Amino acid sequence: MVKQIVRDIFFLGQPSKPATKADIQIGKDLQDTLQANRERCVGMAANMIGVRKNIIIVNMGFIDVVMFNPVIVSKHDMYETEEGCLSLDGVRKTTRYQ
Repeated sequence: MVKQIVRDIFFLGQPSKPATKADIQIGKDLQDTLQANRERCVGMAANMIGVRKNIIIVNMGFIDVVMFNPVIVSKHDMYETEEGCLSLDGVRKTTRYQ
């Protein structure tokens, strides 16, 4: 189901909780919502659709990958860039890694 994008700064700043098997539908909702916003978005987190769970979706070029409780295991080749967000106005400088 396509969900409305949350823009409440207070809600977005709240910590998320670990995802469980019962949260599979949230992954499907993220898929639908990303598809509906494809022209202006390459990924999103569950809090952006109103759910405080550790679930994200990222477009990897030809496939969308849903991740439950993702963990960064390695960081290398740091670079500075600017990004926008459907939940926030404007763009912000950020550090990313290859």
